Amino acid sequence: MVTLGGGGMVGGDHPTAEAAIAYLQRPQAIRDRTRALFHLAEQDRLQHFRYHPEALPATTAYVLDVMRQQYPDGDIPFHSRWRHFEVAGRSRLDLLEPELSRLDPVERTKLKVDLAITSVLLDAGAGNRWRYVEPGTGLGFARSEGLAIASFHSFTAGLFSSQPDHPWQADAHGLTQLTANRLVEAFQVHDNNPLLGLEGRVALLQKLGHALHQQPQFFGPDLPRPGNLVNYWLQTASHSQLSATTILQTILLGLGPIWPGRVELAGINLGDVWPHPQLPDTGPGSNLVPFHKLSQWLTYSLLEPLQDLGLTITNLDQLTGLAEYRNGGLFMDCGVLSLKDPAAAETAHTPGSPLIVEWRALTLCLLDDLATHLRQSLSLDAETLPLVKVLQGGTWTAGRQIAGERRAGGGPPIQLASDGTVF
Repeated sequence: MVTLGGGGMVGGDHPTAEAAIAYLQRPQAIRDRTRALFHLAEQDRLQHFRYHPEALPATTAYVLDVMRQQYPDGDIPFHSRWRHFEVAGRSRLDLLEPELSRLDPVERTKLKVDLAITSVLLDAGAGNRWRYVEPGTGLGFARSEGLAIASFHSFTAGLFSSQPDHPWQADAHGLTQLTANRLVEAFQVHDNNPLLGLEGRVALLQKLGHALHQQPQFFGPDLPRPGNLVNYWLQTASHSQLSATTILQTILLGLGPIWPGRVELAGINLGDVWPHPQLPDTGPGSNLVPFHKLSQWLTYSLLEPLQDLGLTITNLDQLTGLAEYRNGGLFMDCGVLSLKDPAAAETAHTPGSPLIVEWRALTLCLLDDLATHLRQSLSLDAETLPLVKVLQGGTWTAGRQIAGERRAGGGPPIQLASDGTVF
């Protein structure tokens, strides 16, 4: 764990650190800090990556071709966890009917938020060997879809609930009592079917349970649940409008304590925020790059249930892309980015390594730039083609497709030492 206390602060006073924390939790900080590294790449001053702008037009054309294949009518949904529940031609949510229809709209939304949050927190990369065979259908799924289907069936089996008569929920006690053995069984893990970062996933959900207890203003005082965030957002909404940045900030504040061994500033765990040696260390947090990948992925995954409840989501364009290996792999496999030392691709890198921080930062800037090119090609704007649709249409799918063409098993172009909580 990296702890940043009074270094760089005037007199070590915490209001300066608190201002830095508030800034690092904003999407604008993600864009500011990643763009600072991107400018270094444009000058060929980064240590690990070289940027090839001449390859971006062909990459845009490749993504546009994938979008037209996937969504020929142009009706692209949000990039969210719900897409992974719809694989193999059927929506797993249909299995929750007609029980869901018996609930009032708020309770129905709470159930979906419970499901989305537990599923997204289990979504970090599974590795190349793990697969999940779905009960009932016998269909096998790997990677994100496998994790989604496994987490869905775990949820409906009551794995995250402490109340046997209410299995379809996640609550504080149920999450804190989760064990590795129970997740091993639920996710069909064995010696020949290993899941990366299993212990990290269990610890993350256990810490979520503790965080629910600690913050009743978000999660409720009596039976703390992730879904009780719905009450908070309904109270926060103005004229049935809710900002996407408000949702993200709530997630960052409510779930901040769960992230393991990360950078701390004035005693606050910053989550998916990492130092980079080429950013100036001139004050508290000045050399840090925020990504908030899982938190933004979760925010994107909560939009549809909240919209179904009648809320209008505003400021969607302020959120960023997702700094993960599918989007990052797209730009490497298409030749927009290359490693200055090709041998670096042969060893596994941790999330906090400068190489990975550079890769993720460049990826986010390139997603913004590619989205601009796509909108120009399609005569659309950020409202009609928001970044969350570009990801779905889109870069994530294109990244997976080209990875499958380039490498057996379709893994990323860089090896990742995942702890089950970032990628």
